[in-house]
Amino acid sequence: MGEQVGPELFDAVEVIRRKRDGGTLSDAQIDWVVDAYTRGVVADEQMAALAMAILLRGMTAAETARWTHAMIASGERLDFAGIGRPTVDKHSTGGVGDKITLPLAPVVAACGAAVPQLSGRGLGHTGGTLDKLESIPGWRASLSYGDIVRQLTDVGAVICAPTDTLAPADRKLYALRDVTGTVESIPLIASSIMSKKIAEGTSALVLDVKVGSGAFMKNVDDARALATTMVELGIAAGVRTTALLTSMDTPLGLAVGNALEVREAVEVLGGGGPPDVIELTVTLAREMLAACDVSGGVDPAKVLEDGTAMDVWRQMIQAQGGDPAAALPRAPETHVVYAPAEGVLVQLDAYAVGVAAWRLGAGRSRKEAPVSASAGVELHVKPGAYVRAGQPLLTLHAEDPAHFDRAVAALDGGIVVAPDGARPHQSLVLDRLG
Repeated sequence: MGEQVGPELFDAVEVIRRKRDGGTLSDAQIDWVVDAYTRGVVADEQMAALAMAILLRGMTAAETARWTHAMIASGERLDFAGIGRPTVDKHSTGGVGDKITLPLAPVVAACGAAVPQLSGRGLGHTGGTLDKLESIPGWRASLSYGDIVRQLTDVGAVICAPTDTLAPADRKLYALRDVTGTVESIPLIASSIMSKKIAEGTSALVLDVKVGSGAFMKNVDDARALATTMVELGIAAGVRTTALLTSMDTPLGLAVGNALEVREAVEVLGGGGPPDVIELTVTLAREMLAACDVSGGVDPAKVLEDGTAMDVWRQMIQAQGGDPAAALPRAPETHVVYAPAEGVLVQLDAYAVGVAAWRLGAGRSRKEAPVSASAGVELHVKPGAYVRAGQPLLTLHAEDPAHFDRAVAALDGGIVVAPDGARPHQSLVLDRLG
């Protein structure tokens, strides 16, 4: 949006006070404050105060919808109507070992839909899809709109960074929320995710809302509230939207880290890999195909087994300059964590493992910080397994052995072995909305 001529419509302090005192912001106030912040008229400290007021006071459904609309209006909307296939995207709210996007996009494309997967980078204990893919030699995250359209037409799937013109208000606000303790606000989370996804131009969207220790939403009620808000925002904007609540108390799969997760995703595309990663990939693929009316044809489980999805993966990586046959980075240093006693592994806490991977170098504490492609945590067993004392449970991977002590400290209390323990079975998919 261009520079506004003449006096501003509102005063930032007036808007902050209204929300601070529990009032409802008008459509005009929301439109103005988002636009003025994007233009630099509203200062970072003022938007930080407003974000904190929103965190503490909340927003009505109408306010959240208007806030989302204003964030979309700060930039351009992409249009994929001409590519000849129905479009569908998936968004995960973030977890530990969550590499599902990597096999999922090729699987759904192999079944006949187009997947414009605009992804992000990791922050803290949660991994980022772009960081993972950048461990592939030559692969590039930044594509132009024209590149995205061509790749969707030719290959059917693209995983890349959002273009600079897509919801620029969100990019600016996201960075501010991260350093001001306002990330956890459900209206701000929902509007951040949905403004990008609606502006992206996909016709259908499936949300994977994580629940548990390794997720932003620690309990089912909060996760359901977030999922409900996002589904309502999507449907109101004309995007067919559904959500699955999925468990994130234990890491997904057996690999946490960038190259480690890519290696595991390739195993899944090759017809192998851990059962939980396969299950969630196939479940989300079926949900995505139903959402964009590509159903009754090829089964996602079949395209994993017969190599069709692997073919799409190779094309997708090559189209973005990557070499799918190249060796992935391996950490020069490893450290094994052993079972402290004999019994059943009843807990392997996702948050503890995520923080350990972060301390090893796989994650970042500031958005601009670099990450290690080879660092991470390799799991040898999952909860429910019977282990012997001294049996390897985890292997830590790092470029510098000095990272091991802090990573091991992060695992303290996160690994529980009980003599007669039994891990209660918890389904991967906890609920479905939409």
